[in-house]
Amino acid sequence: MPHELTIGFLPLVDACLPILAHEHGFAAAEGVSLRFVKDMSWATVLDRLLYGHTDAAHLIAPLAIAVTLGRGRPAQPLAVPFVLGLNGNAVTMRPELAQAIGTPGCLADPVRAGAALARIAAERRDAGRPLRFGVVHRYSSHNYMLRYWLAGCGIRPDHDADFVTVPPPFCADALETGEVDGICVGEPWNSVAVERGVGEIVLATAQIWRRGVEKVLALREPVLTARREAVEALIRALVCAGRHFVDPANWDENAAILARSEYVGGSAELIRRAISDRLLLARGGEVVHFPDFMFQYREAANFPWVSQAEWLYTQMVRWEGPQLDSRDAARAARVFRPDVYRSALMGTDEPLPGASSKVEGSLAGTTAVGTQQGRMTLESNRFFDGGVFDPADLEGYLRRHP
Repeated sequence: MPHELTIGFLPLVDACLPILAHEHGFAAAEGVSLRFVKDMSWATVLDRLLYGHTDAAHLIAPLAIAVTLGRGRPAQPLAVPFVLGLNGNAVTMRPELAQAIGTPGCLADPVRAGAALARIAAERRDAGRPLRFGVVHRYSSHNYMLRYWLAGCGIRPDHDADFVTVPPPFCADALETGEVDGICVGEPWNSVAVERGVGEIVLATAQIWRRGVEKVLALREPVLTARREAVEALIRALVCAGRHFVDPANWDENAAILARSEYVGGSAELIRRAISDRLLLARGGEVVHFPDFMFQYREAANFPWVSQAEWLYTQMVRWEGPQLDSRDAARAARVFRPDVYRSALMGTDEPLPGASSKVEGSLAGTTAVGTQQGRMTLESNRFFDGGVFDPADLEGYLRRHP
């Protein structure tokens, strides 16, 4: 009998790997039968997971940590044995604001655009109409990436700019109605805003933190323990799906699958653009190629680096408090489970890193790294401001980023 797993997801292109593992038979080849439950908000995806309506979820990485730490609701330990992708989000603003801080037809320079935005933010704040940004959840990488960029450019989040939660499918509506001045969301919802003429893409989040962690496969820890064999089989299927996803020969087919109503829905053309790292920044403009806009495979993209979990924890402390707690830091680090990932892929052709943590932001170019299995090189993982996150010094990092 095959293992049966139910996976919750939101209609985003980066929900692709479980869907394609199912549609292309990679899951079946590993003895896993998948069923999907589509929702419209991360809160509902999380509720289904916590109440046992789903076995696993396509989830924003910080939310898995927040739930484990009991932030916002009673604590339940979650586990992340697989990263579904890095980056893949964009910052989209109302056209008049986008044109005031950037060059039409080009992705903005984060530093120069941030300086221009800081002047506008100060004017709006003093006029009693602070800038308002929509993020998909309080505990999302979208929220933390946006805050990191704004703060690095001299804009104080929650003082010079406000933040509201907008589910991804409603982000274009929020721009159109004027509820928000900008959004940070995954595809295809930036492109939907552009096609409707209500927004223009200013930045890709990969410009803020190249190789920043994004969506993950999350399970309740007891489910992972009880169904370890099924989860490891699923991981192998997801790796096969990732390899298939990044092959240009498969882009048309995969875009058509994801565009089906039971999955992402909408335009296969918009989805294909995201898959192929191409973005239409403004309606009527030219499509721009931004390499590695989405990053679903290569360079241990799917490996749950403990250092990524620790960076996310420092952002929770930075923007919410309370002060750093060594016990919470340790619990946050344990949410990411490289041990499960390694166990699933030992003896396969898939490279495995030799370490489970790394200094984030430390690589400016291609670097060969030590491995447990196979060979591996990592490319740039820089933050836009040149900052470095050393997981061995959380206190020092937070002192440098008040």
